[in-house]
Amino acid sequence: MPGPKSGSTTRLTFPQTWSNSKVGNELKYLAAQAMQYQFITIEGNIGAGKTTLAQLLSRHFRSRLILEEFADNPFLPKFYENPGQYAFPVELFFMAERYKQLKELLQQQDLFKELTISDYLFTKCLLFAKVTLPEDEFRLYQRLFDIIHQQLLQPDLLIYLQAPVPKLQENIRKRNRPYEQNIPDEYLEQLQETYGSYIRQQPTRTLVIDVTQADFLHNDLHLQTIIKAIETDYPAGLHYIQLP
Repeated sequence: MPGPKSGSTTRLTFPQTWSNSKVGNELKYLAAQAMQYQFITIEGNIGAGKTTLAQLLSRHFRSRLILEEFADNPFLPKFYENPGQYAFPVELFFMAERYKQLKELLQQQDLFKELTISDYLFTKCLLFAKVTLPEDEFRLYQRLFDIIHQQLLQPDLLIYLQAPVPKLQENIRKRNRPYEQNIPDEYLEQLQETYGSYIRQQPTRTLVIDVTQADFLHNDLHLQTIIKAIETDYPAGLHYIQLP
């Protein structure tokens, strides 16, 4: 079949019955097929940079994006003022909202499967509760968690962002959420230890990235390193990614 004549313009057309939405879904489907993974979750301590990286990766891969709606938790500012009184309601609210969000977005029967990137893992409910709740309340919370957790899809790739507490505090100050400005180092250290213990034991294939010097917004080499890692097929276990 001869090609177009020199100087002519070839215009690609789609059937009229195809809407823009359907074309977009087709493109997302083709992109997802080229990927090794369909559900990627980014995790890390408070201030590690989860949301920033999730947004950048979602933009690059044209994926569906799930961001935690932490600002909707009315107990969060009260928790930072009085952790003992508000720990249980703040954790319960987070678990209910995360479940609702993930259930709605991940259980949809899409015409085309597409890559989904989230800036939180549902298991973080249990990790934070382990740090914030007294033993009797934690046992009750864990019973509720176990019932809910088994109903959700689990990621097939976990990206864990690791940074020392001084770096976390620096990032927290930069994003300037008023209720976070007095988070004690001890709280971040406890979360760091709890996250580390979980990451070492959980079965999901996991990329561990030291983000102490990372700047995904302004250093394209850092972002491209993560993109290249995501495009690689990893076996189960921990895989340490070095940023340039």
